[in-house]
Amino acid sequence: GNAKQAASYYCNKLGFEPLAYQGLETGSREVVSHAVKQGKTMFVFFSEMGDHLVKHGDGVKDVAFTVEDCDLLVQKARERGAVIVKEPHTLEDKYGKVRLAVLQTYGDTTHTFVERTGYSGLFLPGFQPSLFKDPLLAKLPSGKLNFIDHVVGNQPDDEMVPVVEWYQRNLLFHRFWSVDDKQLQTEFSALRSIVVANYEETVKMPINEPAMGKRKSQIQEYVEYYGGPGVQHIAMNTSDIITAELKILVDYDDNGYLLQIFTKPVQDRPTVFLEVIQRNNHQGFGAGNFKSLFEAIEGDQHARGNLTILTPNGVSKNM
Repeated sequence: GNAKQAASYYCNKLGFEPLAYQGLETGSREVVSHAVKQGKTMFVFFSEMGDHLVKHGDGVKDVAFTVEDCDLLVQKARERGAVIVKEPHTLEDKYGKVRLAVLQTYGDTTHTFVERTGYSGLFLPGFQPSLFKDPLLAKLPSGKLNFIDHVVGNQPDDEMVPVVEWYQRNLLFHRFWSVDDKQLQTEFSALRSIVVANYEETVKMPINEPAMGKRKSQIQEYVEYYGGPGVQHIAMNTSDIITAELKILVDYDDNGYLLQIFTKPVQDRPTVFLEVIQRNNHQGFGAGNFKSLFEAIEGDQHARGNLTILTPNGVSKNM
């Protein structure tokens, strides 16, 4: 896709600021990358005409984690059977060193470990300040998005548990929250979801799979259009969702509440979308809101001609 246009969208619509750039002008011959930032959230958009883009369309290729000891984590993950896509290596410039490694997770998605202790540069070695800054951006109000709350991965049927076990085994994540299709269904669709988290519970990864319903689940639609498992949405945490968004969903229990809102897909295929979430003493994932979200997506599914009847052997019939 067009990385520059995507970066501009996030800046103009969501209050991000241009952070760093990598391209021909910086010596990068294969890939052009635009990094944008808001609070602790950083997105990197890159343009490349590779197999990933042809197969999946625009989507999330990599979810990166800041780590304290890249080499140790890779060693432990390798011992437990993880596939290492790129061995630990060092990038260096006048601002210091960054240690990186890349692991394969579900589908063609990867995780990059970033050990940046002591690095004082803008983003990563090889990046320079953004070439263009819109003079109007400084006049726009803050988007009030503080950090990434969670990143959701959609899986084909019966692949949720193996992926959950991958995180438990290779990254020592633990099960944090779960919901099954008895709790989470609309008139047409159903899903199962397990959330895994790291020890500190600062990283949360919900893993979804479709369940048998009257019609094709949105999870199944995603998998078909994306060409396999992948990131369904990225949720950004805010302390002021009322200012950030409208049409907000509420979920609550005896201890507190959470407020959520979801965008439509942010690219041509009906795949990746975004969420904004505000938490008040509530660490759930909006089981009460999944139904509202499902019904909203089903409306879009119907418009796309994909809200089809599903039979137990997986054959769908058009309505």
